[in-house]
Amino acid sequence: MKKDILFQPVTGVGVAVTPDERAATATAEAPGWQVFLLNDNDEPLQNVIVSSSGYGTDAQGEPVRTSTLRHALPEVPPHAAAPIEALDSALFHLHNQYWVSYYIAGQVFDRKFVFAPDSISFGQLQPISLLIPQGILAT
Repeated sequence: MKKDILFQPVTGVGVAVTPDERAATATAEAPGWQVFLLNDNDEPLQNVIVSSSGYGTDAQGEPVRTSTLRHALPEVPPHAAAPIEALDSALFHLHNQYWVSYYIAGQVFDRKFVFAPDSISFGQLQPISLLIPQGILAT
């Protein structure tokens, strides 16, 4: 059971989003955005599962919830970034949540990363050591 699993604090792992004109959401008018899983540890992440969803309210104040998508990555090498999914800019007004579970040396790790509503914009871009283009880190 989950209560019997000792969860260690997550360090060296993050989620970032970057503008990417090759992303599936790119159009002639606007670049797409790509979400990455970052591994800044000295060991690889193994058996990674990422569950992504969005939630919040629309312009009329009605609750909105996106579909939950699940992504499996067999391994993310040390000091590397792995693409997770393309993110449509129409969802930037929502909380965009990424729940990440993985193993390092047989120990399970688990953490939720969230991009707050309207936190993804060109004005928020910053350098990220594992990514060549600038990006935005989730909290």
